[in-house]
Amino acid sequence: MNRIQASLAQNKKLLSIYFTAGFPAIDDTVSILEQLQEAGVDLIELGLPFSDPLADGPTIQESSTKALHNGMTTDKLFDQLQGIRKTIDVPLIVMGYFNPMMQFGVERFCKRCQEVGIDGLIIPDLPVDVYHEKYQKLFQQYGLLNMFLITPQTPDDRITYIDKVSEGFIYMVSSAATTGAQGSFGNEQEQYFKRIGAMNLKSKLLVGFGISNRETYDAAVAHSQGAIIGSAFIKHLEKNGSNSVKKFIEQIR
Repeated sequence: MNRIQASLAQNKKLLSIYFTAGFPAIDDTVSILEQLQEAGVDLIELGLPFSDPLADGPTIQESSTKALHNGMTTDKLFDQLQGIRKTIDVPLIVMGYFNPMMQFGVERFCKRCQEVGIDGLIIPDLPVDVYHEKYQKLFQQYGLLNMFLITPQTPDDRITYIDKVSEGFIYMVSSAATTGAQGSFGNEQEQYFKRIGAMNLKSKLLVGFGISNRETYDAAVAHSQGAIIGSAFIKHLEKNGSNSVKKFIEQIR
């Protein structure tokens, strides 16, 4: 069983944290991973910085630009993660755009993921049908799960197809906008959570985009198995430095 699947099989509400590799400083990646594990986070998403991130709000875009400026590359990230499984047991997911993976070579990328102990990928611009037809067997060969995003605008038949293809969780985007922290969820988002809940999907759901505090975390996990926090954590790192991880997690749950 993949580490992500083992985490999803637990009878508890999960907290997944996203941060951009190479931010705030190039060599912060391992230290942040270790602090997140120590703080009891259930899943960690490592953002692979890209110069043209379509789905990211200004906070993550800025962190991506800074990380690239710091010298972060795909090779550099894999070098940093070499041997990480000696200290980190938490499931690790690389979140990034397909373009850098193609430039690196898709199979080479999957192979390196397996070598360092990555459990899965989230690739916002890789459509589910293209993945299913061209890449699923390759990902499976290297023990990688691929997680897909759905939004309030995703049609039911597409959601059903994503559910059929998925082996990990479905990333439920709480609004169709780009990422960013919000204070609370409105009625429209509550209706969306209920609509997806009523579909009785086989895949577990994690809610992302707009979760920034205990209130939004609790609201998100009321309709799902867990929540993903990105922008709010990156803002915290920017303001308080890379040694302040535990303090942030304590504010969430």
